[in-house]
Amino acid sequence: MDQATGRRTRQSGAGGQRGARRRAPAARANGNAETRVAAPAAEAPAEVAYVVEEVEVVLEQVGESTSFAEAAAPEATGYSHEQSQLEAGATLPAVENAPTAPSVDDLLGADVFDEAGYLRLNPDVRRAVEQGQIESGYAHYFWHGKAEGRALPDTPREARNTMLLSPSDSGRMDVFPKEAHCSLEALIVTPRAGLMLIGWIDDSSHALTCIRVIGPDWRVVIDASHMVRVRRADVEKALGSHRQHAFGFICFVHFDRGGETSGPVQVELWQAGGFSTAQQVAPMQVEDVELRDTMLAQLASASYFGNATIEGLQSLSRGLGETLVRFNLAITRRIVAAPYVERFGPQQRARRGSIVVCLYGKPEYFFLQHCLYAGLPGIDDYEFVYVSNSPEMAEALLREAKRAVYLYGIAITLVILPGNAGFGAANNIAAMEARTDRIMIVNPDVFPRDQDWARKHTELLDSAPQDRTRLFGVPLYYDDGSLMHGGMYFEFDVGLSLAGGLPMPARMCRTEHYGKGAPSTFLKYNQSRPVPAVTGAFISVERDWYQQLGGFTEDFVFGHYEDADLCLKSLARGTAPWMHDIRLWHLEGKGSTRRPHHEGGSTVNRWLFSTRWSGMLESGLLGPEPTHPLLQLNDAETPAPRTVRRGR
Repeated sequence: MDQATGRRTRQSGAGGQRGARRRAPAARANGNAETRVAAPAAEAPAEVAYVVEEVEVVLEQVGESTSFAEAAAPEATGYSHEQSQLEAGATLPAVENAPTAPSVDDLLGADVFDEAGYLRLNPDVRRAVEQGQIESGYAHYFWHGKAEGRALPDTPREARNTMLLSPSDSGRMDVFPKEAHCSLEALIVTPRAGLMLIGWIDDSSHALTCIRVIGPDWRVVIDASHMVRVRRADVEKALGSHRQHAFGFICFVHFDRGGETSGPVQVELWQAGGFSTAQQVAPMQVEDVELRDTMLAQLASASYFGNATIEGLQSLSRGLGETLVRFNLAITRRIVAAPYVERFGPQQRARRGSIVVCLYGKPEYFFLQHCLYAGLPGIDDYEFVYVSNSPEMAEALLREAKRAVYLYGIAITLVILPGNAGFGAANNIAAMEARTDRIMIVNPDVFPRDQDWARKHTELLDSAPQDRTRLFGVPLYYDDGSLMHGGMYFEFDVGLSLAGGLPMPARMCRTEHYGKGAPSTFLKYNQSRPVPAVTGAFISVERDWYQQLGGFTEDFVFGHYEDADLCLKSLARGTAPWMHDIRLWHLEGKGSTRRPHHEGGSTVNRWLFSTRWSGMLESGLLGPEPTHPLLQLNDAETPAPRTVRRGR
């Protein structure tokens, strides 16, 4: 503010007003345009916000309540005469007939604007940007280029990653001559569900910006947020390339309409600068489950420059991860909507708890658990509820259930699902069929080490304070006798991502088990105590509390991290998980089938868990000695470490 004249002045240099304005967030650049522009409007660039603030200076000086549409805009490719005076420190004279801001009815949003292509077609604008006379090509287009009818590079202007329906062939264009070295290796479509595209392109000089797929009466434009760029050693060899460049791409979009086709569709690869290449591709139509599994398998086997885990997680963070979660959740909800339920054995007796077991791929564990659990002290106080994610095992399971009742007289409820709903959703459905107030989530490869484990469990519920039994786990042992699980805690893995060309730190959550691998004589982690989390291989939880927490979160794909997620939900609501000394065997990983797409699901789950819980973990929940107040015992409650000593 000029104290002598009362007028505002603009100063050049990074420390002056101009520098500050360039760094200000752009919140008002497009006025009300966000609801009218066809493509989803991204946050306006800082250079446009900077121009808007200059307009506000004009308005303040004029002293009128003028709308943004009546404000002054720069007048030329570079700065106007008045702006040049401002650079020299002069004050801005009053403006009576200022030009209006451009109409935004058909203005391109910053998210679809091709900056490199605009500068290539308008060299005078490029020179002005290089000389610092204007912030960017988009700022020029916003204020001048649209009105002047400046040349725009060809680029898809539709909303990104959204299925658009149109009259037959209205979105189709003539096939362009092939301009880039590329190959489209697979286009997989599930009508009214999703689409996946696999291929490669040599875009080392002009980056691939988006891909448009045009069907007979639909089209979809896929941008980098739904595209995984992967290393292709075969392409590097074929091109004789030694540069560190990810030529491959894997794309995925989810939609609930469109996608039908009976013949080839047109696929256009768009590169920065307005370059494009088009090919005709015959799509393969599959069911949604196969589409999901294929995408997850590709994600699991993808190769990257740098750490594959880090790069895989980073590729999900731009938008693809959320899309895969929504797609899988739609499949899950369809599967759990139609379960088949049959009950076997005595059902009238009131019981203390329900042992809920999720089966997948290995029916033999159904029979084996009955053999090893039946007849043990206290087991009659519990019912068994099995849920199968493998419909092909239905006949064998129904037959074995009848045999188990005949041989052991146990109460069994069998839930058959028409597909793999995943660990969380399947257990939730089974818990709904349970007829007791206590849910015990047990893996099919968990067996009694303490023969009186069921009686100990009942006695614990009768004697321990409620807050210590509301949700708890137990020590689990490998078949060689070493400790597998004594509770879980959380750590952060920090690595470097090379996806952007420069090493950038990336962080992801990891779960660890207390005492994993310790000999059976080391009993430190068998003590009753609060812990950050317990494994889903065995969780005992009040049914009411389980329901209040929403059960297992069904957003996770197949399995992994649902147990830690449930425990953190409990902590967030004021109840810590506990460990109590009831010992069981766990043949970890033996009770179900593991395939490549499950590995891809685990990658998605780790990304999802890290995204949702990293903030809470930083609040005293990291490391083997967390400081969270719910996990602290006073001196009187702290048990002394125990070790079983054997004589020689």
